[in-house]
Amino acid sequence: MSRDAFGRGRVTAAVVLASALVLGGLSVARAQKGSQVNPAATFKYTDGKVGPSRTGFAPVVKAVVPTVVSIKSSKVVKTGMRRGQGQSQQGQGQMDPWFRQFFGDQFGGQFPNTPNVPDEQRSEGLGSGVIVSPEGYILTNNHVVDGATDVQVVLSDRREFKARVIGKDDKTDIAVVKIDAGNLPAVTIGDSDRVEVGDYALAIGNPFGVGQSVTFGIVSATHRGMRNEIEGYEDFIQTDAAINPGNSGGALVNDRGELVGINTAIIARGSAGNQGIGFAVPVNLARNIMDQILKDGKVTRARLGILPQDVTPGIARQFGAKDSRGALVGEVEADSPAQKAGLKQGDIILEVNGREITDANHLRNAISTMQPDSNATLKVWRDGGQQTIQVKLGELTPQEARNRGGNRRGDNASTEALDGVSVENLTSQVAKGLGLSAGATGVVVSEVSPASAAASAGLKQGDVITEVNRHAVKNVAEFEAAVRNSKDGTLLLVNREGHTIYLAV
Repeated sequence: MSRDAFGRGRVTAAVVLASALVLGGLSVARAQKGSQVNPAATFKYTDGKVGPSRTGFAPVVKAVVPTVVSIKSSKVVKTGMRRGQGQSQQGQGQMDPWFRQFFGDQFGGQFPNTPNVPDEQRSEGLGSGVIVSPEGYILTNNHVVDGATDVQVVLSDRREFKARVIGKDDKTDIAVVKIDAGNLPAVTIGDSDRVEVGDYALAIGNPFGVGQSVTFGIVSATHRGMRNEIEGYEDFIQTDAAINPGNSGGALVNDRGELVGINTAIIARGSAGNQGIGFAVPVNLARNIMDQILKDGKVTRARLGILPQDVTPGIARQFGAKDSRGALVGEVEADSPAQKAGLKQGDIILEVNGREITDANHLRNAISTMQPDSNATLKVWRDGGQQTIQVKLGELTPQEARNRGGNRRGDNASTEALDGVSVENLTSQVAKGLGLSAGATGVVVSEVSPASAAASAGLKQGDVITEVNRHAVKNVAEFEAAVRNSKDGTLLLVNREGHTIYLAV
């Protein structure tokens, strides 16, 4: 997954390629120059008038283009080099990633043995934005302005303004900037919840810094969450409308000219250019973030207090669910809103406030857009039937990531009752090494064959299996007996670094 950033080196290569294509066309024209034209021939030309049969999106584009701006940002970054040293291969590896995304690796080797190379450089980036109010408020991506010491906005009529960042949210990659101007053209904000696969989509922005451009395609998917987690909360609209570096923060509009998304990311393999797979933050999510920033100056999110996971077909069979929709509760945090409401480990959340939940990512997004202290009605699948649970949500507070380590192997003899999986008794010493409490029970996975069904299900070395088919196991003997009694697959409850998840093997 490639973040939308402007790289000068890549632009040069693109321009060279485009020039080659143009020159090739010119050479063909010259080769045909010698042909003769009959002086008696007559030609018919258009009078320039547009008839009623004209088709296309020109009226939509004319209305939206003035609302899309270019954003120039700059910041000082560390290059990883010290004065008196050249740009060695090792130094290049230490270069700040933010710096490298704008200038790439093509500068490596251009400074061999060069003295007095500064350890700080000013780097510049280009992105896009969308005017959402005549007073000069602009929606864009957080990564377009994050850390910038100077932000400039260029309107479609080429006027330039110094901008200030009003607020930003790195979890959704949304930022709000403001320019001191009035009576500006503002985009019409649409309803991204109504976007469907197959709808027309137009992406407008400033790709590669070449100037404002418009591309056309369709919506390829909705509610897309990437496994490598570009942002903390992902609910992307996927489109094949060409999105390239520099389009970040630009507009994704429908065929009525309504803003339905903020272009954010692309998939690029071996190149920074369009691959036909681009992603935009739904405008409803962006608007929620913007409204909170403008009203409160910060973003707050509701908290349910569970660790959700996707429902695979194997898990659905083990829990007797009709299909694999919903989000499985892998863990309920102590003293959380979920625990107080009676939500249990193994529940499958099917709906929130009457809206169907498709997977764990969908649930996270649904809860995050609600306000702390608000009430939510959950429909859950439990013990072969549906139940309704009322919960008063809490407030999500930032938590530092915890680093866990230690010996993942014990001194006990291991067993492979589950094909391709070796487990050992969990001792207090091993539990401590895994960052678990001394009283933790279960068996620790000492080895998993990459070719095994367990590995495919997601089981990893160092996982602690606490249940097999909804029955607790405290040692290797109990684990072996439980696995032998498995008839239609094996459902494991795994404690991984202090959090529990279900895996169906």
